Amino acid sequence: MSRAEHVRYYALSLVLPLVLMGAVTYGMGLLIVGVPQPGDVAVSKGFASIRTSLWNTLTDYGTSLSDTPYVVAFTAVAVVLFRLVYKRWRESIFMIAAVWGQSLVFLATTEPVGRSRPPVPHLDPAPPTSSFPSGHVSAAVAFYCGLALVLTTHVRNRALQVVIWTIGIAAPLIVAYSRLYRGMHFFSDVTWGLLLGVFCVVVAARSVLYRTWDRRPAAAEGDRRRPASVRD
Repeated sequence: MSRAEHVRYYALSLVLPLVLMGAVTYGMGLLIVGVPQPGDVAVSKGFASIRTSLWNTLTDYGTSLSDTPYVVAFTAVAVVLFRLVYKRWRESIFMIAAVWGQSLVFLATTEPVGRSRPPVPHLDPAPPTSSFPSGHVSAAVAFYCGLALVLTTHVRNRALQVVIWTIGIAAPLIVAYSRLYRGMHFFSDVTWGLLLGVFCVVVAARSVLYRTWDRRPAAAEGDRRRPASVRD
């Protein structure tokens, strides 16, 4: 593929879906802010009413799984290790696209939407109007599920694949629960954060990790080597 074809490919397969997701996220945020959400408030108050010192500590660790400094550092380490281990950039670029993709959508929408935090005591410091969507949750999905996808692509042992995906799925769910418990997000915030993270992983995987042009020359060469009768 020429450079222009590469640019067009990534514009259509990666950039355009992220732009559309940003528009949908913004629209959903405005809808949620504009329509009363008594269920969201009830869930937040329910979590606040069952707080204990033990769970305050555990959820502090849980939410730190996706704190921005950690996600940035973990992603950088994964990018370097994947490049060294697999001797190519595909897995590294996939991780960057998944993690940065969700971050860009989050940053582009959270302030314009401006949803207030739940009306309960907050256990973490944070801006007052950046509740939707949950950036912690979307980042957790993008990093941990993205990492699981790369690792299981190169692991053939089924039991080990199950273990990797169990951890990859459990980490974002722990982050989501922790953010709800600590009064930092409404239920709809973490739900959309999960959807945003999954969307960015899928888009990045289709665009980068499972791109098809690298296999076309080999397939074409194999086809040329077949007898004409077989090709027909």
